[in-house]
Amino acid sequence: MDNANPVVHATRALRTRDSDKQGSEEMWWHSESLMPQQALFASSDLDEADDERAQRIDAREVFDLVRSVTDPEHPLTLEQLAVVNEAHITVDEGDYSAGRAPCVRLEFTPTIPHCSMATLIGLSLRVRLMRAIPSRYKIDIAIREGTHQSEGAINKQLNDKERVAAALENKHLLGVVHGCLATSSLRGATAA
Repeated sequence: MDNANPVVHATRALRTRDSDKQGSEEMWWHSESLMPQQALFASSDLDEADDERAQRIDAREVFDLVRSVTDPEHPLTLEQLAVVNEAHITVDEGDYSAGRAPCVRLEFTPTIPHCSMATLIGLSLRVRLMRAIPSRYKIDIAIREGTHQSEGAINKQLNDKERVAAALENKHLLGVVHGCLATSSLRGATAA
């Protein structure tokens, strides 16, 4: 083990979004989404705009996707080890008229500057995001600047499609990644 006694940080409680709150349960019939539509099965421009809005993501949602990923060396989450942090995630919706594609950039901080598991952690984060966010987003995973002695080489590996694909063809490595992702669906909740 590189870091036999890591510092364990407190996790934040799950937060609800203001947009998810519908008011009191007795008033559910006042929701516009439940009101009858004239053209119930016809596609409209409004439906397409709603689909586009539903596809948008923010840093909090990305953080919720990765906060419960388990560290490869310890039975702790990346949030508990302060490896991932919502403040180090940026989501750019892009601008197609300017030729800028949507992008999610996640920077993580290894627990120690010579962490041998940094590449595996980054690979686990990449796989989690590849499986969870819409495919129109480019995923950029990087070690935070100045936090690892080999950050340049690792960042290059993590963002090279061929290297990532080759790594995921290795059954042992893929098994370790799946082990790290086994708790990722908890999204910050504790296991029962």
